[in-house]
Amino acid sequence: MKIVFFGTPDFAIPTLQSLIDSKHTVLAVVTQPDKPVGRNGKVVFSPVKTLALKHNIPVLQYEKIRRDGVEELKSLNADVFVTAAYGQILSKDILEASKFGVFNVHGSLLPKYRGAAPIQWAIINGEKTTGITILKSDVGMDDGNIILSKSVDIKDGETAGELFNRLKVIGAECLMEALTQLENGTITYTPQIHSEATTCKMLKKELCKIDFNKSTNEIINLILGLNPWPVAEIYFKEGRFKVYKAQNANEKIKNFNINPNSKNGEVVVASPKQGLIIKCDNGFVELTSIQAENGKIMDAKSLLNGKKIEVGQVVNE
Repeated sequence: MKIVFFGTPDFAIPTLQSLIDSKHTVLAVVTQPDKPVGRNGKVVFSPVKTLALKHNIPVLQYEKIRRDGVEELKSLNADVFVTAAYGQILSKDILEASKFGVFNVHGSLLPKYRGAAPIQWAIINGEKTTGITILKSDVGMDDGNIILSKSVDIKDGETAGELFNRLKVIGAECLMEALTQLENGTITYTPQIHSEATTCKMLKKELCKIDFNKSTNEIINLILGLNPWPVAEIYFKEGRFKVYKAQNANEKIKNFNINPNSKNGEVVVASPKQGLIIKCDNGFVELTSIQAENGKIMDAKSLLNGKKIEVGQVVNE
């Protein structure tokens, strides 16, 4: 079949590579416009554009695809459009611009977690399972009919980045299965149960500040869900620290003589041998992977070898 692929970040790479390696023809790749990155403002191609150029596939980029892309995309006469983390909403005209419509690779078990950042929010919210859904896109936000889905367990301590790396491979496999069903005439389209739908918001920097008035599990899930971006944060008088991993310290803390009147957010342990433990709403959380400003990501115990954090300090005050 003749396919136009829409995608931008690394999550889309396995799906595009699977299409390139298959018997299908990728007519063109649509990706977000190039953007300057870093202090030097160097223009960097998206991962999808880089892969497409490597295989001499035409690349299309639109500032506003709903305004600028309709006629060009129609002229390609594709059998199907495939989207995977493209980054713009497609208009009705574009959804109808190919013979079989648009197949979308979505990182949740729809109708749960429609919208942006479904993988991160599944971890932040403490879900035990998530997965991939292949749907035929409609004009609403991820509300089209489901073609197929596959669930996976979220591992204990798994970060959003680690889950991304698993789901992007599964997404490619599911998309290829959906195309096979389309070709052999066995494909089905199952309407979503809209009353069961949930929608997740885009991740914003305001979410990153850890609130130690929350429970141990809520804090750990937030830290894991924001790793590797935009990353949870705490503030001491020594500056800002990014936090990449944490663990429950409720059992470990029994070995220490802790002030029973410790406030939420108060440092109760801070040493190179014992690590960095902070009081929270229902117990204690140990920050295990941390990064000081202008420093490297390191084990918190190693960081405490060179940076003094005092017991009794209260985080974010």
